[in-house]
Amino acid sequence: MTTNSFVINSREISSDYAPYIIAEVSANHNGSILRAKETILAARNAGVDAVKIQTYTPDTMTIDVHKSDFLIDDGLWKGRSLYDLYSEAYTPFEWHKELFDCANEIGITLFSSPFDETAVDLLDSLDAPAYKVASFEVVDLPLIKYIAKKNKPILMSTGMASYDEIGEALEAAKSVGNGNILLFHCISSYPAPLSEANLNMISILQKEFNIQVGLSDHTIGNLASVLATSIGATAIEKHFTINRSDGGVDSSFSLEPTEMNALVKETKEAFHALGSKSFSRSSVEDGNKVFRRSLYFIKDVEEGEVITNESVRRIRPGFGLEAKYFDHVIGSKCLISAKRGDRVTIQHFAKRGD
Repeated sequence: MTTNSFVINSREISSDYAPYIIAEVSANHNGSILRAKETILAARNAGVDAVKIQTYTPDTMTIDVHKSDFLIDDGLWKGRSLYDLYSEAYTPFEWHKELFDCANEIGITLFSSPFDETAVDLLDSLDAPAYKVASFEVVDLPLIKYIAKKNKPILMSTGMASYDEIGEALEAAKSVGNGNILLFHCISSYPAPLSEANLNMISILQKEFNIQVGLSDHTIGNLASVLATSIGATAIEKHFTINRSDGGVDSSFSLEPTEMNALVKETKEAFHALGSKSFSRSSVEDGNKVFRRSLYFIKDVEEGEVITNESVRRIRPGFGLEAKYFDHVIGSKCLISAKRGDRVTIQHFAKRGD
């Protein structure tokens, strides 16, 4: 059980509530601010709690060099230079106010992943309610400290990070007075194979760091997110697009609106299926108690006659005396005459020796 409280825009994120669902727009605006706004609206209509964008420019991420160090040699973006990829994927700074205004107007929380100090300052000027630290930036301790100084909640992805690196990132934020952090277990592969999801890390991170832990899910489909909910993930982040067939840098592992709506519903159902944190029985069972075994007379017994195995049995339904009293009944004198099919009651017998 974690002890920290985590709140974004008055929404508590904890094990007492269904997971906080974040739709990651990333590059799925495909270079259009209109599409970005439509995506934010579609995410809200799908029922998510928040939408996240990314705040950087190609020049704040890397430099325009085509040496081998700056070329991607594997995976979904193989063969592209970092600068070219970020040039296609970035969300221009000049869009941000319009996007935050759009989110406010339609009633959905919007925040972002800043990738350098200028991005943090922009988001601060727009009163962003939280900041996300991407997996690749979790080792950028100066950036984490700069974000933490804004005194807003921080969501931090742990993809690729070692135990020590996670600890260092947390300590960097706490060193400037901000311990309001939620970790995201994350596999930084795009898409990530379900077989490599390693969801047990959620429980490990909760235990080791005593902190709220969610899942930044890059797998295809919703199964990993639903399973994560069942083991205590308190937030879920999934990439989101209006239509995968429109293409885009991240579209292949992004959910469409109907799929995101299903994720919202399925994680809520999984959360509610977990039930109470203390021993209790569901009220829906109450009606079936009548089908438990209880004690019934299976033959006529006269007053004063000894009750035997031949006269009483433990059978269904459950209106008679509880079956646990069987040994007390057998061998006792019947104090009231009974007919076959009568319930055994406490008034029917006396203890042995009476």
